[in-house]
Amino acid sequence: MEFLESLQWRYATKRFDTDRQVSDEDVRKLQEAVNLAATSFGLQPFRVMVVQDPELKEQLRTASYNQPQLTESSHVFVFCAMKEMPPEHIDAYMDRTAEVHDVPREQLNDYASYMKGSVAGKSVESIEAWNKRQVYIALGTLLAAAAEMRIDTCPMEGFDAGEYDRILGLTERGLTATVIAPVGYRSQEDATQHKAKVRVPLEEMFLEQ
Repeated sequence: MEFLESLQWRYATKRFDTDRQVSDEDVRKLQEAVNLAATSFGLQPFRVMVVQDPELKEQLRTASYNQPQLTESSHVFVFCAMKEMPPEHIDAYMDRTAEVHDVPREQLNDYASYMKGSVAGKSVESIEAWNKRQVYIALGTLLAAAAEMRIDTCPMEGFDAGEYDRILGLTERGLTATVIAPVGYRSQEDATQHKAKVRVPLEEMFLEQ
């Protein structure tokens, strides 16, 4: 299928078919797509929790203002930004780079120092905000990959992040819930799927110099 057709097909699914579950194989493919998303410096300053347990999804629904997508969907992808950017995270990335590229770790020291210096002068708040921006790139990758696979999604910010952090034990991991995406298959009763997309014309979206 053409990629643009997949983007036309997808929409923010409001009601999911509770009788259909995304297979483990397809969940794995979605995870691989998220892992391939672009991030600044390639640092991937976030983690993703994939929730399938019904009882846990019920708790998350309560923390999401009782929106049905949380319990009707097959899985819920919870994108969690790192609250900081410790030097150890950069070092771990450099270690993986040296291993994957088969180069001596010492050759990467200058680049590692540059990255550490670029974040050293930033406030904790600005680093967390920077990390959250990377999360949204990964979210977009998930939405596009799922559409290609004809798996429905619903990106959502309507939830209590503090409650998510508590329920999922994110705070002690140095993470905070940033955005979520229930995934599954649309219910035939979801009228939203029949509505045409509302977008500005290309001539308005793209500016001439």
